[in-house]
Amino acid sequence: MHRMHTYDDETEELARAIVAYARNRIASPQPLDRVASADELARRAGRTIAPDGIGWEEALRVWAEVLAPATISTDHPASVAFVPAAPTKASVLFDLIVGASSTIATGWIDGAGAIWAENEALRWVAGLAGFPGEAGGVFVSGGSAGNLSALVTARHAASERRDGRPDRWRFAASDTVHSSVAAAARVMDVDVLQVPHDERGRLTGDALRDSLDAAGDDGTFAVVASAGATNAGTVDDLAGVADVCAERGLWLHVDGAYGGAGLLAPSVRRLFDGIERADSFIVDPHKWLFAPYDACALLYREPSVALRAHRQVASYLDTALATPDWNPADYAFHLTRRARGLPLWFSLATYGTDAYRDAIESVLALTRAAADEIRRHPELELILEPDLSVLLFRRAGWSSDDYERWWRRVLDAQVAFVQPTSWEGERVARLCFVNPNTTIEHVRAILGTMA
Repeated sequence: MHRMHTYDDETEELARAIVAYARNRIASPQPLDRVASADELARRAGRTIAPDGIGWEEALRVWAEVLAPATISTDHPASVAFVPAAPTKASVLFDLIVGASSTIATGWIDGAGAIWAENEALRWVAGLAGFPGEAGGVFVSGGSAGNLSALVTARHAASERRDGRPDRWRFAASDTVHSSVAAAARVMDVDVLQVPHDERGRLTGDALRDSLDAAGDDGTFAVVASAGATNAGTVDDLAGVADVCAERGLWLHVDGAYGGAGLLAPSVRRLFDGIERADSFIVDPHKWLFAPYDACALLYREPSVALRAHRQVASYLDTALATPDWNPADYAFHLTRRARGLPLWFSLATYGTDAYRDAIESVLALTRAAADEIRRHPELELILEPDLSVLLFRRAGWSSDDYERWWRRVLDAQVAFVQPTSWEGERVARLCFVNPNTTIEHVRAILGTMA
């Protein structure tokens, strides 16, 4: 037998070491860690890929002592840059089982049990948005894959409805939509009709209607709206946008990759009115639904449309995919896929959905308290009242260079991991909360570095 595929005494030692490392990682407070240059990592790690290998002890040492400390702990309570993560303990532990099980969840024929569990989680997500019982979809790697797959489906649906193709396809979106939407347009070779945003950075129904009227909507096949824009956390005028899409016969896709988790929170649920009328939407459990990387729930109101857009045909797939069973490969541009929705399913089954609701409400309460804290600092100015859990604010007298020096200084001191952003062309500070363990003391420590 090949040594790599034999479970022997040495493998038993490795298993115990891995379990011990994982236990320590999720049981004990972890440092934020830092950024390191490639030259430094190469010098400290040495050569790790060699004909005879370096052995698991040395490989694990290099990871624990050199590479892991140069990898930001995004689940740290003081990690508030970009959109951080806060996976539950149950989801992280079950992710070990997913990896150890060698599960493929491409088609029902070889992944029925895993797919059934994933579909339970997807039905719950669909219900949050008020989608009908026949809605369905698939877990993909992230919001970029979800947005692209949904827009490919939308274009396919438009092609089925019309005779012939327009000179150019296009979809409409505000310039505050996630960057992956523009990337999807480049991949698809379609244009984007950019709709002006309002004073809060939102896409509104009125602005959408005006832009479509001005441009002429021949070739327009979809509209992309945000349910929690990544930069400012604002929720678009979903009801107004849905009205325009209904008037024009346009596919409505809602990107809730970050903010869609807010559907669970009674305190902000009203912001999402209109999402139930979307044709597709996404939410990333690895963001604010407390799952490990990487997972995006992609849902379709009518999954059969996505199946017609994405089903792959090959002789070796005739039996595997040409069945009435639910085959996740049919609902996005992928084929082979990990059962990446299982950690969310296991965590939901373990803790219950009420625990998720309460955790999200606690993050929203912290965000409101942090906004009040910013107002107490005369040198700081809150730019927008938060819709969800993102705060944008400015520090009087600071230039772009000041913000750049600030985040590096704060990380070097292991106070927090923060990142500046831009708002209406101005460099500003940004905090994004998703971790229920982040406290107002973390916020006060960050703001204290800006005095």
